[in-house]
Amino acid sequence: MKTDLEIQTNVMNELKWEPFLNSSEIGVAVKDGVVTLSGTVNAYSKKISAENAAKRVFGVKAVAEEIEVRLSPSDRKNDSDIAAAIVDALKWQSAVQENRIKVKVENGWVSLDGEVEWEFQREAARNVIINLNGVWAVTNNIRVVPKLTATDIKQKIALALQRNATIDSQKIKVEARGSKVILSGSVRSWVERKDAEQAAWCAPGVSSVENNIELKSEILVPED
Repeated sequence: MKTDLEIQTNVMNELKWEPFLNSSEIGVAVKDGVVTLSGTVNAYSKKISAENAAKRVFGVKAVAEEIEVRLSPSDRKNDSDIAAAIVDALKWQSAVQENRIKVKVENGWVSLDGEVEWEFQREAARNVIINLNGVWAVTNNIRVVPKLTATDIKQKIALALQRNATIDSQKIKVEARGSKVILSGSVRSWVERKDAEQAAWCAPGVSSVENNIELKSEILVPED
């Protein structure tokens, strides 16, 4: 079991490992395995990168993200320019059906609405936007419209978990209620927990995932 000090050190080192980030801009506090990130960055994508870096660290139970985005004068754009850049970016993203997505920009805050068939399309639309200049926040209201039954979804996710080399699928239970998936059981690391959740999101028709998987570190008993 990692101590809070060890987790804090590892998270700080992980932030330094990200070439896109200036780790001196980000504060890291840890209590009972819960990491709180604070500070100020000049791009929304840096805020997301810091959060993802912290989640990769072994022993992290949850991340409270309090990083503030402050755009430099050179990075500020008017809402019309931002909206136009988003529309063009969506057209170049093959995974996204841009005609099914509506974009609203207000003071650099982007809101996405519409319907898609897959979660990866929903995420692709968001990921295209977070790196654009002038954007300091994104609200993704795009809905995943299910086309499969709950039984079909459950079976596809169970098979996906079995194929994944990083996941012990026997320790994970999958339940589907309509287009909502509920995961339970236990895993050895945050990465394994995240991989299981990602496998569930990749199933067609999934609109939400409730991840109740617990983190349990294995205790190794030395051999005689």
